[in-house]
Amino acid sequence: MPTLIPKPIRVTAVGNKPKLIDEYVGRVNSKTSNISVAHMRSPGGWEEPGQTPEFREITLVLAGTLRVEHKGGVMDVHAGQTVVCEPGEWVRYSTPEEEGAEYVAICTPAFSPGTVHRDA
Repeated sequence: MPTLIPKPIRVTAVGNKPKLIDEYVGRVNSKTSNISVAHMRSPGGWEEPGQTPEFREITLVLAGTLRVEHKGGVMDVHAGQTVVCEPGEWVRYSTPEEEGAEYVAICTPAFSPGTVHRDA
């Protein structure tokens, strides 16, 4: 039988400015460990520490620009584009443009603070 997720749960974000994270599927809202789906909204100038996660992260940018720093350089991901970061790959996300960004992050397995391995 299908499972209805009636609403997301707001989870705490990391970074230099407030960012909204609404988890629809994942460890917090649906007690799902194999995948997480979250709707993110970050303001212009937001940035978070670098990370080397154990999960694959697929990010679909809905509006604005998401900057992805990686060991090979920097990539700007614009509305309508998607970026895929593989497990064990160092990345750092930010939203450098004034309008910020809105995006959906899908992680497999599900996002977990214990498996994201943020830089100190």
